[in-house]
Amino acid sequence: MNIQSSNITDLLPHRDPFLFVDKIVSSTEKEIIATKVFSKKDAWLKGSFPESGFIPGMILVESMAQCGGAGIKLLGIAEGIFALTSIENVQFFAGGLYQKKIKYIIENQRISSNIIKQSGTALMGKKKLMTASWMSVKVR
Repeated sequence: MNIQSSNITDLLPHRDPFLFVDKIVSSTEKEIIATKVFSKKDAWLKGSFPESGFIPGMILVESMAQCGGAGIKLLGIAEGIFALTSIENVQFFAGGLYQKKIKYIIENQRISSNIIKQSGTALMGKKKLMTASWMSVKVR
């Protein structure tokens, strides 16, 4: 399974410049793997760390949650619009860089028609950038 960004908009309500998913590599009830490359078109993010070139950590968290949501929608398990309601156990280990592929490995912990609980790891190459867990609740 390889869903490109043109199809991602069928899965999520997010749109540019706040759509942070490029590709769903695989999606099962146990695990979702997705990728994102933050590029020059995302220059509006650089104000957070203009000299370092780091992608802001909370943008990485949002990107991982969007990837998880898109993977769930692709499976057809949950319908409607879900909103991020809690973020737990976030740990940052390294900064993500522009023009580099970030891979998200997301574990589905609980999936129901109203609640999605997931956790994940963000990697840039073999380097672990961050880990987090979060919950999303159906809002419509």
